[in-house]
Amino acid sequence: MTAFTIYPAIDLRNGRCVRLLQGRAEAETVYGEDPVAMARHWQDEGAKVLHVVDLDGAFEGRPAQVELIGRMAAAVDLPVQVGGGLRTDEDVKSLLDAGVSRAILGTRAWQDPDSLARLVERFGDAIAVGIDARDGKVQIKGWTETTDVTAVDLAKKAAALGVATLIVTDTATDGMLTGVNAAAMAAVCDVVRCNVIASGGVASVQDVETLVALGRDNLAGAIVGKALYEKRATLAELNTAAQGDSAK
Repeated sequence: MTAFTIYPAIDLRNGRCVRLLQGRAEAETVYGEDPVAMARHWQDEGAKVLHVVDLDGAFEGRPAQVELIGRMAAAVDLPVQVGGGLRTDEDVKSLLDAGVSRAILGTRAWQDPDSLARLVERFGDAIAVGIDARDGKVQIKGWTETTDVTAVDLAKKAAALGVATLIVTDTATDGMLTGVNAAAMAAVCDVVRCNVIASGGVASVQDVETLVALGRDNLAGAIVGKALYEKRATLAELNTAAQGDSAK
């Protein structure tokens, strides 16, 4: 069974660490002025990998924080995966060249599957696809547009193109601390063989336990943001809960 890993989230906006409520730009809480220090903090707390989102990039449609993200990656001895505004091959290459281990494509994967296939061929496992969905329908462009494509169908297409990792976000629960949409995560895991990382709604140790209890071999972990920043749970507690599946 794939090891279940907790991914502390660092969302960047205007050079600061923030969280948005359900992805809304006007619903912002600032949690830190120094993202490099925040990256080091999560490493010190026991993170095995970091999840970074360039929110400015997501809204603008092009990476806006590559230099900062490069400094964050250089400051830690951890893999760093990054999403937000990656629309061109050069956008992806610039991030990977900056020291990022995995680039996450969202809007582009939905709009241009041919380019996704090309990037997977070029960069292999360093390419992931982020599937952001509300009520099962994919949302794009920083969650500002809802499509008619289902999360399950996009997952199937991405997996068929050789994508090794999917990050599935339930946008209705993201930042709400209301609990995970376990059924939505299970539905995606059941139609693909690649790894799936759950995102959205983790509010407690129990939510991690709920995901682990799904027993899906390809459910590789969960991204946690607000629950950590609001001290609903420590990273050590979440890491312990994540290890529960390895003994089963």
